[in-house]
Amino acid sequence: MADSTIITGQYVQIDQTTANVGDRILARIVDYVIITVYYVILYFVFGVGTGALNIGNDDVWIVGIFIMSMPPMFYSLLCELFNKGQTPGKQLLGIRVVMKDGSRPKLSAYLLRWLFLMVDIYLFQWIGIVSIVVTKNNQRLGDLVAGTLVIKEKDFRKINVTLDEFRHLSVSYIPVFPQAENLSLEQINLINDTLFRYTPERPMRIRDLGIKVRDFLRINPPISDESLLQTLMRDYQYYGLEAI
Repeated sequence: MADSTIITGQYVQIDQTTANVGDRILARIVDYVIITVYYVILYFVFGVGTGALNIGNDDVWIVGIFIMSMPPMFYSLLCELFNKGQTPGKQLLGIRVVMKDGSRPKLSAYLLRWLFLMVDIYLFQWIGIVSIVVTKNNQRLGDLVAGTLVIKEKDFRKINVTLDEFRHLSVSYIPVFPQAENLSLEQINLINDTLFRYTPERPMRIRDLGIKVRDFLRINPPISDESLLQTLMRDYQYYGLEAI
């Protein structure tokens, strides 16, 4: 069973458990059963309608085949898009599609996964299974292209909440101090503790730590010690996300 690591804004490592090949196959079987039931129902509906209304079989079946093929064709895409990364099969097995960083996928990611179903499953049946077995994070080709994982549902809410801590880092964020990448976890924890421990000594501690940080990193920007420490925290978080 593979794990994918995420580092939260509080620098706590979270291992999200990816779904194994057995879970994914069972989820797909459940979805196939639902699609099959759908086909059976429509078969009887069109069959009864043809006899009762005395309509030409050819015309009815041409229209019927077209209508029947549409929902199953987009089944996976629509279910995952509107049910937060889950088809009924995935929901039953307790697994869900997420981005590699644990966030919810966008339409483009769902679309890529759906397009690659043609390669993973429909055209070359075993490619998807082999890819899930041999890749580190149990990803089929569609997952690799879209940058998605299928993870155990129990991890999703925890990951989604912790990633909220990174909202201040926009896509266009540019780190101010490259030296932040070389800070150790212990040093960042000290900065974090100094900034967020609201005691009477806080201003003095920030000033003292600011002096030490400027000397250690050999930087002396014209900003306050508190702004310097906050910026270093953001830059460290940025480099932490880049490494995932």
